[in-house]
Amino acid sequence: DEMGLGKTVQALALIEALKMQSRSQGPSLVVCPASLIENWNREADRFCPGLKTFAHHGGNRLSSPKEIATHDLVITSYGTLIRDDVLFAAAPLLCVVGDEAQHVKNRRTRNAKALTSLQSRGRFLLTGTPVENSIEDLRSLVNFLMPGALQPVPPNSRGDERFWHEKRFLAQAAPYVLRRNKKVVAPELPDKIEQVVYVDMTAEQRKTYATAKSSAE
Repeated sequence: DEMGLGKTVQALALIEALKMQSRSQGPSLVVCPASLIENWNREADRFCPGLKTFAHHGGNRLSSPKEIATHDLVITSYGTLIRDDVLFAAAPLLCVVGDEAQHVKNRRTRNAKALTSLQSRGRFLLTGTPVENSIEDLRSLVNFLMPGALQPVPPNSRGDERFWHEKRFLAQAAPYVLRRNKKVVAPELPDKIEQVVYVDMTAEQRKTYATAKSSAE
């Protein structure tokens, strides 16, 4: 989805629905950049207060699959997942959600390998840019979601032949991609509120600003 359309809230709603409907209960795992862990934790607390949530990061980390199983939702970063890949690979998960999925666009990276090693009943990826450089980015994402389900583009194909294979791959992948843009979702969004607030700088801030300004002249 494009930015600001509520991918996080949608994913949290899915996780809570799975918890309520699934016969075999188990924890769901969200993997995201470290800078977004607190946002996920805050949004989960706000919109899904019934979920028992744990932010697995830094010095505050779970130590066994049994500990993981005591939570409904575990949130961690790609870097932490790499360090604790053995721990999470041994934990049966209900659902895995990879946020900012461009972090696994190269299936040869440690991020992609750690994410692919996870065992779960469901897999979802969230991203506003499924293709940044080439169709290979999307192929890496699909390979995590459905390993081996779609035939890859032959590496030796060229010209019109490669174009045909890429077009076929996009057509095959399309049914598994839920894509929304602001134009489509606009009628459902509240009116945008803009507010300009002027704040006076402190003496120390004014001094730092003046120093930076003079050095740039």
